[in-house]
Amino acid sequence: MSINGFAFPTPIRFGPGARKEVAKHLLDKGFKRPLIVTDKALGALPVLAEFRSHLQGLDVAVYAGVFGNPVASQVMDGAAAYKAHNADCVIGFGGGAALDVAKVVGLAATHEGNILEYAWDHPQVRAIDKALPYFVALPTTSGTGSEVGRSSVISEDDTHLKKIIFSAKVLARCVFADPELTLGLPPHVTAATGIDALTHNIESYLSPAYHPLCDGIALEGTRIAARSLEKAVKEPSNIEARGDMMMSSMMGAIAFQKDLGAVHSCAHALGAVCDLHHGLANALMIDTVLAWNYESAPAKFDELAHVCGVQGGGTQFVPWLRALKARIGLTGKLGAHGVKPEQIPRLVEIAVADICHQTNSRPVTAQDFQRLFEEAM
Repeated sequence: MSINGFAFPTPIRFGPGARKEVAKHLLDKGFKRPLIVTDKALGALPVLAEFRSHLQGLDVAVYAGVFGNPVASQVMDGAAAYKAHNADCVIGFGGGAALDVAKVVGLAATHEGNILEYAWDHPQVRAIDKALPYFVALPTTSGTGSEVGRSSVISEDDTHLKKIIFSAKVLARCVFADPELTLGLPPHVTAATGIDALTHNIESYLSPAYHPLCDGIALEGTRIAARSLEKAVKEPSNIEARGDMMMSSMMGAIAFQKDLGAVHSCAHALGAVCDLHHGLANALMIDTVLAWNYESAPAKFDELAHVCGVQGGGTQFVPWLRALKARIGLTGKLGAHGVKPEQIPRLVEIAVADICHQTNSRPVTAQDFQRLFEEAM
């Protein structure tokens, strides 16, 4: 048996109203000039104004330049806003895109070069060799779990290829997970982000990497999402269901330090080539990829079926997942969402280059990706 390292370090304040604790937390730590990093849509919505009303005693600036799948220029613009405000800390407020940018705005503001020079696979990757600004995170969706992750996924501006900045140094120093912040999400966003959370938990559990702590978290995260995702979509004001999905989202992101699988490699390709929302991309691929994965881990599929209350064992897990997707409105194949057959070669190329499938429960070749995309069309 080899030696493995484990860590679960992020302090989390979880529950309705947690957002109201941020000001005291920052003031107690000696911070007075936060920069809120959020996305364009949230920047204009009452939910941000309401949050700011709880930041009395702080001199607050807002950078609301995040949109779509975040790109490097958004990070560099946020870093410029940080320096212009003479900020002393960062508040990430939003979904996965805003939080991914918020995690590394402080890095870009305090270190030389372009943010993508800190991506793990850059040929001359720069070291994070200075202290980073204090960073707290408030998720407003329940999908990526970016608030508890130690990686930031930022795309190249021109190619839209996703790059990963991975370091424990970018972890939030405290997470304020307030399910009330998700009450305004429309059903289709709740569904897509919820499937993202479920995918994280499922793929982490199926990964053959050794991490029993993550396996336990992933199974419980799957169970929680299975009981509450449909309810959160169909009963948007149900705070218990919203809380369950926020917890499942965080658990999935904690679990996937164990790694993910081929569903995510496909989704990353669809994001790069077709600019599909990440949660929707996962939803469009998950049942196709998992049905293909079944033979590699039948006992794990049995366990997934068990925690989700699926009758008939692991062979019924993927049919249950397809039915769940239909009930929450995630219907149609790739073609119905604008993906064209002639894009498949490029999708395959990007999926093969993506690191996630290296821990898929079954090895994946370019020919396998070709078949999976064709089947999902």
